[in-house]
Parts: sequence; structure tokens; C-alpha cells
Amino acid sequence: MKVLKYALLAAVGCLTFGLGSPSFAQQSAGDAARGKDKYMAVGCFTCHGRSGQGGALNYPAPALVDLPMPADALAAFLRNPVGDMPPYAAAVLSNADVADVLSFIKSLPGRKDPKTFPLLNQ
Repeated sequence: MKVLKYALLAAVGCLTFGLGSPSFAQQSAGDAARGKDKYMAVGCFTCHGRSGQGGALNYPAPALVDLPMPADALAAFLRNPVGDMPPYAAAVLSNADVADVLSFIKSLPGRKDPKTFPLLNQ
């Protein structure tokens, strides 16, 4: 539910700040390897985990796996986040970087079914 709330806020931000421009939409789908490097470099992992699983360092941070957000909406959210999340200006995380990070997030396998863990099925 929180991810949907963030997606809606990002969509509003996208319309408000014009980040849905054709030039952004025409950019490549992003590179997952570069996205992983950027995800780690700017510190996303400190709250959202190294595998996008979410976490609770100081407060609950949502999992990013299966993030239902296009790159332009994610960029809008990153520029104007809610709650305790820090903002990421375009000078720190460019639109191309956002596309790369989103590509990395989409490459993550997500949570495994507990039935696939032998120890849990004894």
C-alpha cells in the first residue's frame, strides 16, 4: 500500500515538475550494472537493503523489488520525497542514473517462496 502511495505522489510530482518530458521518456531503459553501482554509491542500500528487500535501520523502509513505477515517476519522487527519505538532486542522480537504478531494481529476483528452503520444510 505504501508503494502505491509513493507511486501516486511521484506521478503528481512528475506532472507538476515536468519530468515526464519526451527527452526523459526517450532515454534507454537503463543499465542494471551501472544502476547497481549508483544504488550503492548514493546509499540507497543503507535503508532499502543491498537486494532491495527493504529494511528497518531507524524506521521501516519499503522493499523496492517489483516497484510499479516508471523511471520518470521515480525521478520525480527522488527529487521530492516524502517522509525521512533524502532528496536526490539531478546533480547527484541524473535522469540517466535513475533509469539505470530502476533497471537494477527490476533485475532483482524478489522474495523466494518459503517452500524452496529445505530447512523451513522439515
